[in-house]
Amino acid sequence: MQQRGVPPILLDLLDAYGATQYDHHGAAVRYFDKAARRRLRQTEGDALYRAIEHKLNVYAVVAHDGCLVTVGRRDHRINRQ
Repeated sequence: MQQRGVPPILLDLLDAYGATQYDHHGAAVRYFDKAARRRLRQTEGDALYRAIEHKLNVYAVVAHDGCLVTVGRRDHRINRQ
């Protein structure tokens, strides 16, 4: 997380509001899609959303047992199947 510049608060927000896409290898990718961003803005308020909006292009890969595998920044779409 530190190497990629992802603060821990973003992981908490991903858990609470992020969309989940399963990778069919035993892990799930969590990320902020348009609906997740809308839920975050409505629940947490405009002030917080504006403060972190530029940092919301992140994803987290979580194993099936809940362990965090990796985090990173998104620079392209996540393919949904």
